[in-house]
Amino acid sequence: MLSCDVLWGVLPIYWQALRPIDSWVIIFYRIILVGFVSGIATLKIYGFDSVKEHLIATGKGKGILSGPLRFPMAGLLITANWSIYIWAVNADHVIQTCVGYYIEPLMVCVIGIVLFHEKLTGYKLTALLFALAGLVVLLVHFRQIPGIALGLALTFAFYAALKKHFDLPAIMSVFLETLFLMPPALAVVIWLECTGHGALGVATPGKYLLLLCCGILTAAPLSFFADAATKIPLIMVGLLEYLSPSISLVIGIFFMREPFDLVQFIAFAIVWVGLAFFTYGEFKSSKENRLE
Repeated sequence: MLSCDVLWGVLPIYWQALRPIDSWVIIFYRIILVGFVSGIATLKIYGFDSVKEHLIATGKGKGILSGPLRFPMAGLLITANWSIYIWAVNADHVIQTCVGYYIEPLMVCVIGIVLFHEKLTGYKLTALLFALAGLVVLLVHFRQIPGIALGLALTFAFYAALKKHFDLPAIMSVFLETLFLMPPALAVVIWLECTGHGALGVATPGKYLLLLCCGILTAAPLSFFADAATKIPLIMVGLLEYLSPSISLVIGIFFMREPFDLVQFIAFAIVWVGLAFFTYGEFKSSKENRLE
């Protein structure tokens, strides 16, 4: 779990190391390479018959949550999330991505309450109010909606809601979600390279080889996460997930020298207080469930 979160936390350095390759070129390459890496891992671990079985079962289902659209929908949502993230990092908005990933668990909580009628505890309500207050501080300070943070939090929240009904291994899920996006992404990459707007026209051989690692660097932490989630308590998983945006925040402030003033610190502090309430509430709930 620590390996997963540390790797996710330092990824902004990797994405910025790919400059001057355009962010959208990186995004299309990422779709293809993640599908390729997760596909090889899925076929090696679970075999073709297992993949076929899940696809057939999905084809017979009805509705977005269980029907044939669930994998493409999940793929579009997580691709949107990663696209916003990669673009934001390479546009020097690492700190705002951290805001998004801090409020992400609270947005997942809101989706759970609205769509799945999950219980709204006092701790969750307090956490949501603090998160909202932190966003209001940023809104007033910058006089603009923190679109990157909200985009990251909301796309992942809806992705998590859709994944709630997925009963299959994480790496296979990533492969099936990406499978439907690989053909159009490959067509776009071929067109970009043929017209001189792709990676080959601007990147050195070393940078291009570095770009080809993005599939492994996306799939590896996911595999670590899937393995850890089955072996340690979910409350510990949730706590450790705050490590990655914290690492990215430190990188954004001290390594990439992004502006970070007192008002931004106050906004982060308000969100952190909300996360403390949220975490304590989840810990208390988990402890009560164990006693029952």
